[in-house]
Amino acid sequence: MKTEYDFSKAKKNPYAKRLKRRVTIRLDSPTVAYFKGLAEETGIPYQTLINLYLRDCAESKRELNLDWRPEKAAAR
Repeated sequence: MKTEYDFSKAKKNPYAKRLKRRVTIRLDSPTVAYFKGLAEETGIPYQTLINLYLRDCAESKRELNLDWRPEKAAAR
């Protein structure tokens, strides 16, 4: 191993824009179990399956149909 390396002629990685970012996301247990089961069936890691699903939603501009209302705070 060299003590010094010359990077003066180095080129930027042309695929850098396609690299993935590490993020923290909280998912409920049934959701993780679903994707882990799908991963066992397909042989594709569950995190990759989640990424593929989310990418498909984003690319198709799928809109989420939410019918959610926050719970009222309990009276004290």
